[in-house]
Amino acid sequence: MSVLASDPGEKSLAKLLATLTTTLHDTIFVFATLTDASDLPPLEETQLLFKEKEGITVIVSREYATAHNIDFFFPCKMITLNVTSSLEAVGFMAVIATKLAEYKMGVNPVSGFYHDHLFIPLGREQEAVEVLGRLAEEFKQKELTDD
Repeated sequence: MSVLASDPGEKSLAKLLATLTTTLHDTIFVFATLTDASDLPPLEETQLLFKEKEGITVIVSREYATAHNIDFFFPCKMITLNVTSSLEAVGFMAVIATKLAEYKMGVNPVSGFYHDHLFIPLGREQEAVEVLGRLAEEFKQKELTDD
């Protein structure tokens, strides 16, 4: 019998934003759609796998896609948000996406169980890290003045 896992995440938006730190990963990732499940990359090469009616979306390294002749798009870098947000947290990704949009930066967010991850267009990743750092600092200052 399976048991409902407990939620390890934070639900407070202010706390999530005030404690936000990031990790920028070195790998260049790409998005690809495969229509035949037998073409799926091995799990250790797959950052994300999502089944859609058009096919199976995979996020893999550009190196893997190129080596295996997979058509891809959106070369990007992944930024991991080093806070454990609850899957029920309200508004966290909206605040982040809105802040990046102010800088005309698209983002493809993915929520894992423990962390959220942002796929940022290649070449904009350092700017995104800086924007998120300033956002966290704003909320840290707010938290200090509200106490």
